[in-house]
Amino acid sequence: MRAARVLVTARSAAWARTAAQSMTGFATSVIGCKVEAGIEADLTPDETPDGRPGVSVLLFAFDAAGLAQRLVDRVGQSVLTCPTTACFDGLPEGDERVVVGGLLRHFGDRYQSSKFLDGRRYWRIPVMDGEFLVQETFGVQKAIGGGNLLILAIDHASALAAAEAAADAMRRVRGVMLPFPGGIVRSGSKIGAKHYKQLIASTNDAYCPTLRGRGDVVTALPPEVNAVLEIVVDGLDRPSIESALRVGIEAASRPGVVEITAGNYGGKLGKHQFHLQQIAS
Repeated sequence: MRAARVLVTARSAAWARTAAQSMTGFATSVIGCKVEAGIEADLTPDETPDGRPGVSVLLFAFDAAGLAQRLVDRVGQSVLTCPTTACFDGLPEGDERVVVGGLLRHFGDRYQSSKFLDGRRYWRIPVMDGEFLVQETFGVQKAIGGGNLLILAIDHASALAAAEAAADAMRRVRGVMLPFPGGIVRSGSKIGAKHYKQLIASTNDAYCPTLRGRGDVVTALPPEVNAVLEIVVDGLDRPSIESALRVGIEAASRPGVVEITAGNYGGKLGKHQFHLQQIAS
């Protein structure tokens, strides 16, 4: 995959997070949303380009062109519109650059202005509470999507408690984000479908407790397992994902959890494989 990092700043941490949360809405999977996005970290003023509170957002797509369009859409609709915000590139050393502020400047209807700072162009777009400052181009780099954990538990309460603990621990790792709601997936999927050939993905029936015992389903669940939850993690590089998986496994290893495993797609989702036993050891 290809990834970008967007730094959103605002007068207050609350407004920066409001913009970031809006920007990352409906971004759970490239299958249906065309992008996977999530909050990487809250930033203190000494971590941002303009010395204000901020939030770091990671976005992932299949290619740079698709990611560029999603950046323009989401920065334009969710950050430009949010009071007091500014928007900066978080991957200045990316493999390539895509135009974001250079397109959003047209909203200024020729009243916009630009400035160069340290060799980079920024656009100042007039808005009703002052100016929106946005960088002209953003860095894009090669990245990895789809690292995952499956948490198998004796009941739903145990599965959810373990998944919540894992997601909380994994979100503290820089360089990764968890794209699904609260970082947790109830509707894990398999590639394709048995009965609807047009589908790209369908329910992971081998891990659905209510389907255990059907003659046309080969279950992967031990007898005592009655609930499964998944955590998907996207990262800027392999070490970041491995670190997130490691702390996730540690946090999810709690009473009521029978097994922690992962989806294995036989290489159909890409060349990267993460062997959990090696990561956890």
